[in-house]
Amino acid sequence: MNDKPNPKYLGQNSSMPASPEEAELDYVPNPRPGTLYLARFAVPEFTSLCPVTGQPDFAHLVIDYCPGETIVESKSLKLFLGSFRNHSAFHEDCTVGIGERLFREMKPVWLRIGGYWYPRGGIPIDVFWQSGTPPEGLWLPDQGVASYRGRG
Repeated sequence: MNDKPNPKYLGQNSSMPASPEEAELDYVPNPRPGTLYLARFAVPEFTSLCPVTGQPDFAHLVIDYCPGETIVESKSLKLFLGSFRNHSAFHEDCTVGIGERLFREMKPVWLRIGGYWYPRGGIPIDVFWQSGTPPEGLWLPDQGVASYRGRG
């Protein structure tokens, strides 16, 4: 029996999906099932489009999750997040939608996402979502993104 994961995108030429709806996230078995740990994806150059003006919006996303039976394969996550470049949505919709989709499909024990959006019209909008109360004993480091002061 072959227990090796067979990722759909890793090691393959993959084009950017046209939209988040068309993007297919890939999940592989958790290499440490039953172990309480936190995995983090930091996405400092996330972009989407303002649904009113069509101008680009920029954010620093931080996705933390405690894996269940599967983990998200990182190349499929990069393609999914890249598909937002031509997607028009408000900051709240992008941030919460990403968190909800990952939680629904991957079925982690727990997940949180912080969307630290750069200012549009002089106001930065930070959006946070989590799936529920973190599991007891899970180490939750600070997301490491300062309140807006010329983010960096």
